Amino acid sequence: MAAIRALVASRLAVTPAFAPRPGLRALLLGGPAQSPRAALHASAPRPAARVAVVLSGCGVYDGTELHEASSILVHLSRAGAEVQIFAPDIPQMHVIDHTKGQPSEGETRYGPLLVVLERSARIARGNITDLAKLSAANHDAAVFPGGFGAAKNLSTFAVDGGDCRVNKDVERVLKEFHQAGKPIGLCCIAPVLAAKVLRSVEVTVGHEQEEGGRWPHAGTAQVIKALGAKHCVTGVTEAHVDQKNKVVTTPAFMCDTAFHHIHDGVGAMVSKVLELASK
Repeated sequence: MAAIRALVASRLAVTPAFAPRPGLRALLLGGPAQSPRAALHASAPRPAARVAVVLSGCGVYDGTELHEASSILVHLSRAGAEVQIFAPDIPQMHVIDHTKGQPSEGETRYGPLLVVLERSARIARGNITDLAKLSAANHDAAVFPGGFGAAKNLSTFAVDGGDCRVNKDVERVLKEFHQAGKPIGLCCIAPVLAAKVLRSVEVTVGHEQEEGGRWPHAGTAQVIKALGAKHCVTGVTEAHVDQKNKVVTTPAFMCDTAFHHIHDGVGAMVSKVLELASK
């Protein structure tokens, strides 16, 4: 019997008529057959979204809110996004002693620690680029964390309210992404940047009443309306999507609540930004 099996095997090896077809070969090997047509039309893996994250310093009262920035980076990382971090190479307004909530007397306006780019590098672990080099042509989306740096360094909103000026590169970046139809995500106080620059957008900073201190910055909603933008009331774990303008916003620390609620709201924002970037 062994001799017969050897003889049959040798003839199959040299006789083209008995050569296994591609599908049969896969079946004999225990795997599913794939036709040449199916292989030709198989979907290629979708490339990772390229997302620019724009910081405004380091620390809630004078720069970027650290927990919002970290949450944004975690959600982008988990989604497989390709992230590049930017900040303007400009002096920041001042340094706040976060133990007192007051300007630090030991810092001078043009001291070495008062450069927004250098302070932001602490969050970026040193891997940061001057905002002047950010181009919408090289990225699929842009995300702005909050913190008072958005209102003090990226703009003068903290001082001038609705009459504020927006940093020229921040304004340029917002307009570039908007004109290119690429999504922009903003959280906490940062939506005022979009309201000031893009005017007719829909954004949220949460609720419009303080509600016993739960929403201590609720008055910002009225300024946003005065700028010609539409304010949409949302909960802290939610994100509002302006489908027309591809602007996604979430309240974050505009609400006085637990950190995990902030993390969930930021996650909702990042998810919607990436969803819009893939369309």
